[in-house]
Amino acid sequence: MNEATRSQAGHRLVRLANGVFSIHSATYDETMHPAIGPAAEAELLYAGQLRLGERLADHGDELVVWDVGLGAAANAVAVLRATRGGGPLLRLVSFDDTLEPLRFALAHRTELGFLGGYDAILERLASDGQARFRDGAHAVDWRIHRTDFPTLLAGPLAETLPRPDAILFDPFSPARNPQMWTLDLFTHLFRRLAPEQPCVLVTYSRSTMTRVALLLAGFFVGAGVASGRKEETTLAANTPALIARPLDRRWLERARRSGSAEPLAGAAYRQAPLSEPTWAQLEQHPQFCKWCRRQD
Repeated sequence: MNEATRSQAGHRLVRLANGVFSIHSATYDETMHPAIGPAAEAELLYAGQLRLGERLADHGDELVVWDVGLGAAANAVAVLRATRGGGPLLRLVSFDDTLEPLRFALAHRTELGFLGGYDAILERLASDGQARFRDGAHAVDWRIHRTDFPTLLAGPLAETLPRPDAILFDPFSPARNPQMWTLDLFTHLFRRLAPEQPCVLVTYSRSTMTRVALLLAGFFVGAGVASGRKEETTLAANTPALIARPLDRRWLERARRSGSAEPLAGAAYRQAPLSEPTWAQLEQHPQFCKWCRRQD
């Protein structure tokens, strides 16, 4: 991840250790998909782990995927490739506060390599913010919300969004972008889910504070696949049936001993052990509380 090349509008291409190019953001001082590259991580961690091709084929009228952190569109393009086999309408809803990474990726599509076949659609999205098209055997309705995601979720416009069946949660890290990882944000996100509509969220983070925030927001939480240098990632869902490897009491005890487990509460990043009120809430979560599960 050492060879820097062309830069533009706060972004630059960097060559990763495996020879693949990715994009570095000067604003956040972080590289997108830094371990194995945009295409490989998007396919493994997001599209593959969510089994979107199978879910679309088995779904009803439409499958709604929220793409939180559009960035250079690597995750969204992986979703499109994974679902080309057919099925009902795919409704792809992307969120980001800037389209500059997407425009940068389009300007360097040859080096990055993962946009092939979707260039014209992405050009239209960068210009108009929406596109409806045929992709393989099904229709796609793709809309981009250029907005501050926490503000959108907390406000009345959130009620107008289609409720998701799957969420790709890929903002910059909690240390660099803390407002995207707060307990309030995950609570508002959980409230946007329909109780009768199973939904699973996947993210690259395995941090204890993120997992605690997801649990307190109402999600069931488990370990996801390994990705690059990460031994595991994180899955969260509104039903335990979608979690193959749920966090257990051993994880809960480790969280209690951790010095970095209390969920973020605002725009400032900080690390702190669990407070007593947080610990009490975690112990009562149905994922860990046998008595609570019996009552359900």
